[in-house]
Amino acid sequence: MAGARTPSASPDTRTDPDARSDTDARSDADARSDADARAAAEDALLAVRAAEGDEEAFAVLVRRHAPALTRLATRLLGTRTEAEDAVQEAFISAWRRLPEFQGRSSFGTWLYRIVTNRCLNVLRARRPAAPLEAAGDVPAAEHTTSPARITEARDAVRELREALDLLSAEQRACWVLRELDGRSYEFVAETVGISQDAVRARVFRARRCLTQALGAWR
Repeated sequence: MAGARTPSASPDTRTDPDARSDTDARSDADARSDADARAAAEDALLAVRAAEGDEEAFAVLVRRHAPALTRLATRLLGTRTEAEDAVQEAFISAWRRLPEFQGRSSFGTWLYRIVTNRCLNVLRARRPAAPLEAAGDVPAAEHTTSPARITEARDAVRELREALDLLSAEQRACWVLRELDGRSYEFVAETVGISQDAVRARVFRARRCLTQALGAWR
């Protein structure tokens, strides 16, 4: 029929699995973004109340952020005990410095910076101890896991620990935040207190150092 319009070739999300996947991924990303924004807003409100002397508000912030900060500190310092001490000292410092928090970054980022700086001071005061957690967990013994495979995994962890000993404190901090925490260069730069270009340089050197050190094992 003359003048009839040709149906659009745009994907039908009801029947196109790829289109549904893209839509679901965007929806999930939007939901995470909204949740992060709400959490940041709640943190900012709690920080204001804590700065006014509300200890319960600060306790909520501690409970909310302590697990992630302890994981970070453990990866940087290598031992749970040192990590817990560093995080505890960081929270004490944060409580005292609450009036300095101006909200230019999120409260979580501010805490990350305090914990990272505390860990950097510890690392600079001694030869860095490579974190076992940086290599991931050694596979648990299963029916399909042979003793040789378990030994190989343990050897890999040991090799990585020795390789990480070669990194400087700042290289390790940048590498952990970027490679293990999956943070953006902007976030790492703000947390460590250096430029994004400096972060990229340190991550690059850390990768090269680890690659060279692990080359023999591979």
